[in-house]
Amino acid sequence: MLLVWLSFSGNAQEKAPIAKDSLKPKTERYGLRVGVDLFKLTRSFYEEDYRGIELVGDYRLTRKHFLAAEIGNEDKTVDEDQLNFTTEGTYIKVGFDYNTYQNWLDMENIISVGLRYGVSSFSQTLNSYQIYNPNPYFGQSPLIISGEKFSGLSAQWVEVVAGMKAEVFNNVFVGFSFRLNRLMTQNKPNGFDNLYIPGYNRTYNGEFGVGFNYTVSYFIPLYKATVKAKEKKEPKSKKKKKKAN
Repeated sequence: MLLVWLSFSGNAQEKAPIAKDSLKPKTERYGLRVGVDLFKLTRSFYEEDYRGIELVGDYRLTRKHFLAAEIGNEDKTVDEDQLNFTTEGTYIKVGFDYNTYQNWLDMENIISVGLRYGVSSFSQTLNSYQIYNPNPYFGQSPLIISGEKFSGLSAQWVEVVAGMKAEVFNNVFVGFSFRLNRLMTQNKPNGFDNLYIPGYNRTYNGEFGVGFNYTVSYFIPLYKATVKAKEKKEPKSKKKKKKAN
């Protein structure tokens, strides 16, 4: 009986390290996230002179890098003191995001910075205008109804993007982003200016613009990848002792 007990206890001691090494390695999910911009969608309901929709998506390439894209359509009428015009067209933006947030456990939240390259194809319709009169002694100039349409216009720009996404339900993310735009090239109509560009927003008679979106998206997991454990660096004191030995 003593021999049997010693044999059993010896086997148990030998198997203990094996159980410790059998822990499953940590994995992270990779896949596609698709969604919609709620800001543009809801704006279409409460703003009479605006119709727009934007679809968003990103694909996880590495632990920190994501391919990202937005595609949308806008139809907006701008009514100013001396000018009324309508802009309508489509756009697409492609680029990447870098996740700066260190998640805990199995969290998949994102605080990111990134870049986009945007291209828009659109048309401008000059509905009406009024010639500016700096000395309105005899009254203001009459309103001129035009209706002239300028088609085949285009613009290209770059965006610096900062935003975040948080998982509120299983695979459902809510997020927002701020954008600083820099206009690169544009095709202007004769005798008129591109005061509003779909996807770019107001130009403010310059080369810079701003943007914002508020999104809800769904994550479609495609595969899992094992997270490599970081090797622990030995203290310098131990390294010196090894060299001395």
